[in-house]
Amino acid sequence: MNLNEKASIIVKSLEDKKGINIKVIDISKISVMADYLIIAGGSNKNQVQALADDVEEKLLEVDVKTGHIEGYANANWILLDYGDIIVHVFNQEDRLFYDLERLWQDGITVDLEEIKN
Repeated sequence: MNLNEKASIIVKSLEDKKGINIKVIDISKISVMADYLIIAGGSNKNQVQALADDVEEKLLEVDVKTGHIEGYANANWILLDYGDIIVHVFNQEDRLFYDLERLWQDGITVDLEEIKN
């Protein structure tokens, strides 16, 4: 499965579960840790966990397993590491505080519609 196919599944999953302000940032030219960061918000702990659960479930359906998950129990910030894609699901307060979009501003913001096609 290529990078864009995997990213498409993740973005569609986050949209289906009403993820807030979904962003895809291409960091392949500025970092060796991943090619894409995908960032989304949830309005409360239950939604943050539901977003992460659905991403994991949808990727497992196509035999893509997460390498690592962090932050699930507290659900303020859940990180799902898929190697070439790292998914960050935040509650709104922590998303504003950590502001990953600003930290990775040298990356290229990818159009969501481009990813889903």
